[in-house]
Amino acid sequence: MQADLIIVGAGMVGSTLALALEGCGLKIVVLDASPLEVVDFDPQGGFEPRVSALSAASQRILQRVGAWPGIAARRASPYTDMQVWDGSGTGQVHFSAETVHAEVLGHIVENRVVQDALLDAMQRRGGLQLIGDARVEQLARTPDGWQLTLVDGRELRTPLLIAADGANSAIRRLAGCETREWDYLHQAIVTSVRCSEPHQRTAWQRFTDDGPLAFLPLERDGDRHWCSIVWSVTEAEAKRLMTLDDAAFRTALGRAFEEHLGEVLEVDPRLCIPLRQRHAKRYVQPGLALIGDAAHTIHPLAGQGVNLGLLDAAVLAEVLKAAIARGERVADVQVLSRFERRRMPHNLAMMAAMEGFERLFQADPLPLRWLRNTGLKAVQALPEAKALFVRQALGLSGDLPELAKP
Repeated sequence: MQADLIIVGAGMVGSTLALALEGCGLKIVVLDASPLEVVDFDPQGGFEPRVSALSAASQRILQRVGAWPGIAARRASPYTDMQVWDGSGTGQVHFSAETVHAEVLGHIVENRVVQDALLDAMQRRGGLQLIGDARVEQLARTPDGWQLTLVDGRELRTPLLIAADGANSAIRRLAGCETREWDYLHQAIVTSVRCSEPHQRTAWQRFTDDGPLAFLPLERDGDRHWCSIVWSVTEAEAKRLMTLDDAAFRTALGRAFEEHLGEVLEVDPRLCIPLRQRHAKRYVQPGLALIGDAAHTIHPLAGQGVNLGLLDAAVLAEVLKAAIARGERVADVQVLSRFERRRMPHNLAMMAAMEGFERLFQADPLPLRWLRNTGLKAVQALPEAKALFVRQALGLSGDLPELAKP
């Protein structure tokens, strides 16, 4: 099979790119190792453990590619405020959408909901070819691009290949793309919990001695007592917490959260995810581009990972469509480098900021504890500084692609 562009990975980022490019005149094929089947969604059912904190910029992108109505019809939990505090001190800061006259700061959405809404939208479009149960086994350069060989022996050729196949990208590995990476020596425990007090549509984050603990607001039929938790702890503590029964885990979690939402009454099954930061040295080479987690993974400290990936997809679509309009060859590295020049500085800056926060809030020396508490208090006392943070979180600043602009 021959295609003008092949996207490997039909997750949130790869599917967004496909929808953003649909109708641009290219024959686009989307491959994924999963069956690419939409699961019937039960709005009364339990929450998926993996969620994303979608910014307003991400919502605009998903709206413009036709996926947001499907997300809203399933389940999305808006939040209007964010409360952050240092568990080892008195510093705290409160952010509110009101400071920039916005209705919400963002939405907490289960990853499965986003993926199914995107898959729904892709299946309704006539210009995209979807191939599920397609695992790439071999990748070879050809004089005019790439040849992909699947596990079942099928072969596909394309001049332009997009790797959107996640943090452990097979395409990145097979293409020989180098990365810089390091292990945080921490793991994230994720699950959903029901608390005795409502979450007030607020995203709560406490910095503990082990790592950050986030309670992210979920809603089901108007019930605001559920939260998704992301608890970053050392490997040894993660092992201990995962062996606890539900009652003991609820007690440990409530203590770590200082029971800001009262008693933790219920807990869903837990997942434990190793935390590792990874960044590709280059996002592009001739006929190849890496986007989303295939290009960069980030500490889940502020829930920015998927937002960075969706911006990658929107910028790359914008770059490719502009090249098509000018009659340029979209696989040329000169074209693809325009995407890299726009996204790499932003992604690196966000990764550096999250790394700095992570190190600062795990620091034991007294001067650093004083510094972080003083910093939180200073931001809380400066409305202009808080508004700047809120605008950044909403995606109202920086080099935004057209799909993300207000």
